[in-house]
Amino acid sequence: MNRAIDHLVLAVNDLEAARETYRRMGFTLTPPAQHPWGTANSLVQLQGNFLELLAVADPAKIPAPEPGRFSFGAFNQAFLRRRQGLSMLVFQSSDARRDQAEFAARGLQTYEPFDFSRQAKLPDGSLKTVAFTLAFVTEPRMPDAAFFTCQQHAPEFFWKPEYQRHANGARAVVEVVMLANDPGGLAEFFGKLLEPDAVSRAEGALRVRLGEGALSVLDATRLALRFPGIRLRDVLRKPHFAGYSIAVADLDVAEDVLERNDIPAERSDDRLQIAAEHGFGTVIELRAAEQR
Repeated sequence: MNRAIDHLVLAVNDLEAARETYRRMGFTLTPPAQHPWGTANSLVQLQGNFLELLAVADPAKIPAPEPGRFSFGAFNQAFLRRRQGLSMLVFQSSDARRDQAEFAARGLQTYEPFDFSRQAKLPDGSLKTVAFTLAFVTEPRMPDAAFFTCQQHAPEFFWKPEYQRHANGARAVVEVVMLANDPGGLAEFFGKLLEPDAVSRAEGALRVRLGEGALSVLDATRLALRFPGIRLRDVLRKPHFAGYSIAVADLDVAEDVLERNDIPAERSDDRLQIAAEHGFGTVIELRAAEQR
């Protein structure tokens, strides 16, 4: 199955500070919401996928991980003890329980499917219950990254056009970029997580198709070419997500929003890059959308 990007989990220390910065970047955000296991989030809904800004709100409520049970809160709490940044890559799903069975059959490190619901505030101020089933996968060689599929049970209460309109013209997440010393060594894992024919190799790089988007796994040399402003002396050597790219309708409009709101960015041809120090540990790239 060629799994498309559902959303990215962006772990931050201060949710309101992150929300304010993303607003200044030109994104519309949903009101903050609480999870019953001690984390809080606010979303940037795009066209078919979204960003999840996530922070620890109540450490006392975060459950410890147990054998066979993944603790979303504990993983992100531990991640934030090390750094802020993109912690989890999430795929769309129509049946998370089937996904979990497939992952287990392929020999991946997986866990019991996880069901939960929460209250979501709609643009008119009303509250509705949104519900999800998640199927998690981890890989011991990538302790700073996790993956899961997300099945929505009430999408009509989740996706709202008012939340999907952004001053910067953002449309969708189209690429996630990961750093790994040996990208080729991860080809088998991603082949099992997705499908073998979704993975292609090049020198110092892997390209993994994700619906109409992609995951690029790059070594340090190629990461420096992909994100010229990244400071390699500061990056972790274990595999981790380094940045992501969002397609925007008009790059000039997006650049104007950033300039008016004092968000530093470097422009190169058809893309703008916001350095990790301004993007809460993650390089944020705005890319001119392909014309169709």
